[in-house]
Amino acid sequence: MSKQITGMSALAQQGVMMPQESVLEVSKLKQELFIGIPKEISFQENRIPLVPESVAVLVNNGHKIHIETGAGVCANFTDSDYSEAGAQIVYHAEEVYKADLILKVAPPSIEELEYFKDKQSLMSILQIAMQPEGYIQKLGSKKITALAFEFLRDETAIYPVIQAMSEIVGSASILIASELLSNTTGGKGELLGGVPGMPPTEVVILGAGTVGEYAARAAIGLGASVKVFDNSIYKLRRLQKNLGSRVYTSTLNPSVLLNALKTADVVIGAILGKEGRSPIVVTEEMVSEMGSGSVIIDVSIDQGGCIETSEVTNHSNPVFRKYGVIHYCVPNIASRVARTASYALSNIFTSILINMGDEGGMDALLWQDGHVRSAAYLYRGTVTNKYVADLCRMPFRDLNLLMATRI
Repeated sequence: MSKQITGMSALAQQGVMMPQESVLEVSKLKQELFIGIPKEISFQENRIPLVPESVAVLVNNGHKIHIETGAGVCANFTDSDYSEAGAQIVYHAEEVYKADLILKVAPPSIEELEYFKDKQSLMSILQIAMQPEGYIQKLGSKKITALAFEFLRDETAIYPVIQAMSEIVGSASILIASELLSNTTGGKGELLGGVPGMPPTEVVILGAGTVGEYAARAAIGLGASVKVFDNSIYKLRRLQKNLGSRVYTSTLNPSVLLNALKTADVVIGAILGKEGRSPIVVTEEMVSEMGSGSVIIDVSIDQGGCIETSEVTNHSNPVFRKYGVIHYCVPNIASRVARTASYALSNIFTSILINMGDEGGMDALLWQDGHVRSAAYLYRGTVTNKYVADLCRMPFRDLNLLMATRI
């Protein structure tokens, strides 16, 4: 005679007999990124886009990174630093360009474009106005998806790479000027800022943007008398507010500017054009009125310079004299402090790359993040930046529409 099952035993038996839920694997969006970082071959480009600490973070997130040997040397990072962080050191540029995503600071040269394979992704500076004819066509022919650092915006609509480099350049320009005023470099033999009992050094800053603001911060910190000129009243007000002190400001009135230049010890040129060349706001005649031994640092030389007497120099031969005035007109001042600049770049790119992996790759990130999408000038070979398309006389397609159709 079978024993009747009652109570908790009966409930347990019923549970066993009921259909059981099966655990299904949840699909993972996360994608392993294969990132290649070549050694920079552009003249005096000393920065690197990722520092070893950032490489370690990315590797720990499951991503693979190949770095060409010697890529970090100019920023004082060794191959050992990177290998210990988890990167693989490769010894030929061709090996680096086997990666799915190429990350570099300077834009690839025409020679480097030969290393690219179809449908890769590229993140670098573009500097489209400085590229040879056919450059974008060459990239486009390989169906490349490319992001330009200078077009990248963040959630506050700020251009983070430009902002970071401008902060560095603004501060560095005053330190350079301080050195050029010394006897060791043939300057006046003055201490920038001065000491009690002497009138302070006079610093004239052209442009109230980020470069101008950080140059003013550094000059004021050293005790200099600072005058800032800009035609934007909004920028001048913002600069005064941000500095928290009264700084002489003026619009670019030629007669007022000339009077300031006549007594200036240092002039920082930091006026950039919105597109194309910087406007010239200081004429050769104005420079001839400046005191002998005074210093001009033309930061805007990257766009042709805002001072008529400026001529491009380099880090090896950085200065020349005209009318007795010392001119420093080196493009890419940030490479002068490559280690600091590399950390600034790396801080920006690390979070973008982590998000890219978490979202499922470049396409998925462009779909999800409109701020990163703003940096794209090529999507699978199609020009998606209106300025680039117009300059290169190529067809333009709106990336928002391309992404919406998921082409």
